[in-house]
Amino acid sequence: MVKLTAEEIDAQDAARLNELGYKQELKRELTSIGNMGMALSVVCISSGLTSLFAYGLNTGGPVVMVWGWVGVCFFTVPVALAMAEISSAYPTSGGLYYWAAQLSSRKYAPFASWMTGWYNLIGQFAVTAGIDFGIALMIGALINIGTDGAWAPTAGSTVGIHVAICFSHGITNSLGPRVMTTINTMSTVWQVVAPVVILITIACKAPTHQSASFVFGYYNNNTGWTMPGYVILTGLLQAQFTMTGYDASAHLSEETKRANIAAPVGMVMAVLVSAVMGWCFIIGFLFCIQDFEATLQTTTNFPVMQIIFDSVGRSGAIVLMVILILACWFCGFASVTANSRMIYAFSRDGAMPGSQHWHVIHQKTKTPLNAVWLSVLIASLLGLPSLGNSTAFSAITSVATIGLYISYGIPIVCKLLNQKQFTRGPLHLGVLSPVIGSIAVLWIIFITILFVLPPQSPVTPISMNYACLAIGLVTLGAGGRFAIDARVWFKGPITNLDAEFGQKKQVQESVDNHDDIHEKVALEP
Repeated sequence: MVKLTAEEIDAQDAARLNELGYKQELKRELTSIGNMGMALSVVCISSGLTSLFAYGLNTGGPVVMVWGWVGVCFFTVPVALAMAEISSAYPTSGGLYYWAAQLSSRKYAPFASWMTGWYNLIGQFAVTAGIDFGIALMIGALINIGTDGAWAPTAGSTVGIHVAICFSHGITNSLGPRVMTTINTMSTVWQVVAPVVILITIACKAPTHQSASFVFGYYNNNTGWTMPGYVILTGLLQAQFTMTGYDASAHLSEETKRANIAAPVGMVMAVLVSAVMGWCFIIGFLFCIQDFEATLQTTTNFPVMQIIFDSVGRSGAIVLMVILILACWFCGFASVTANSRMIYAFSRDGAMPGSQHWHVIHQKTKTPLNAVWLSVLIASLLGLPSLGNSTAFSAITSVATIGLYISYGIPIVCKLLNQKQFTRGPLHLGVLSPVIGSIAVLWIIFITILFVLPPQSPVTPISMNYACLAIGLVTLGAGGRFAIDARVWFKGPITNLDAEFGQKKQVQESVDNHDDIHEKVALEP
């Protein structure tokens, strides 16, 4: 096999991007490991599992957390595989909404692309907000322990910390691709090292350990619902929210070398590594609980902090929480990066209000700065409802999960319905593709219905799951805008190859072989 030089690899990547209708504007700094690391950072078990640890303990308890994680990961793998196969064929920053357009019939391609883009965009905004709000909770818990309880986090202080964290991610994401690559390299290592260090430390230092029957079989229900089956299902949110964001590999395709291989591999590996590490993480923390009720009622408002404090004491808890917070900060950084690339790509195709502002590339840093700060602004604003609603955080995580998974599902459905239009890339599923795709779609439909249901009873304005309202507004808003006028001017992804001449051409839409043959025959004399 002939080994290509770096310049030849870049030329091949740029040529493939040209074939898909785009010119190379972003700098390709990410390797295969870097791409996987970015997806691994966005998934980040340290963030998702810890921020919803209290939710898990109250909604089914250890038995649901442990075995629910296994079930969720089992069905997440087919989703990742189905997306990876499409990513290998279409390595663009637009990712999912570009795929939906290419895999739909000519008539429905604009609508499929439009709705996919908006669901993905809203889901990414909510994911970024959820990650950074979780960090704010951690920092509040850390200060509480550091001051020996003299300072307790309030809703206002938590939101203030949340906004500050969002802005820190905006600043670091504005410094260019080299800084991004450096932080991403550190994050890739940290996402593996941090959980291992924390688990080994608390396991060795904990005064006592819970029994295996408690960890693998104890059921706890503080939701107010009396139906165990319902409680168990709603308890899956902790696992499914954590296992989101791996589409970051696709959104960074235009910044990744050999993207048609690196992006799909990065996507799947991020899910598999997170699945194994997440299960160990949950089990390790459950074994180290010293007093279950005291952990639930902790004054830190963060059970993971209480478990660490009870296991290693005040000084050790501060050190380990700093390690954990840093892992989560890396996660938020990667989430803003992926979110901004989606904004850049979607606005490049004219699909967002003010699109002309969001796809501008800063010439010095080669970064979509406006897109970065739009992501930061929206994520900051999404933290504000927590000032008046204690369940707003779980609603944000529901919106993130549902929004992202609907956007994952639409292109997979389009591919299943239009198999002949799909020209597979170097990595594909072969004859198993329809089966894996069907399993993925069924799972997405299931969790979409599940996570709009209220997790607490009685259902009041405070305990209501407003994810149903948020997803409904996105559906009506995006669908309504398309029906009113976007159906006239939005035709799906457009090229930017001639943008410097003030021209934009429609990407040639795929047609199936049958229609193609008939069109050619019709043109013959």
